[in-house]
Amino acid sequence: MRKLILLAFFVALGQEAAVAKSITATGPTALALAVVVADHSPLVSAFHNRVLARLFGGNTNFGFTPGRKISVTADSIVCRTGNVDITSRTCELTFTVGKRALRGREANELSATAAVAGAASEGAAGSTIESFSKLACTIDPNEIMQKAGGGAECTFETGP
Repeated sequence: MRKLILLAFFVALGQEAAVAKSITATGPTALALAVVVADHSPLVSAFHNRVLARLFGGNTNFGFTPGRKISVTADSIVCRTGNVDITSRTCELTFTVGKRALRGREANELSATAAVAGAASEGAAGSTIESFSKLACTIDPNEIMQKAGGGAECTFETGP
């Protein structure tokens, strides 16, 4: 009987772990994640990339069309950092119109930013993996320019 109860407990625990978890990041963490992903996204225009880079660099002395927001999306992002081969850092970004692979410093930047934003790290055979999907960031440059802490929000899912 004890074995049956333990089996039921571990099955229930496994089912809960298999559920995707929705994460919301706001403020400076969301802005950082949006900027890092936008830099590699084919969906974000060069103009919006420049606006995001200026905001992230602390430059808020420019005009932006009132009421307009910048969207940064990605279908999935998977980053791996080697525990054994400590020089190994890769990320694969999947967008609705293609994929982008990052290595080295760019991959490390995205991986670290994702971890700070709440992407869970998992260990597997000599590497640490941050994996998340359905990234949707909304950046409001005009609200950020007010310097009141708002204007950036990202949501994404972790898990299967």
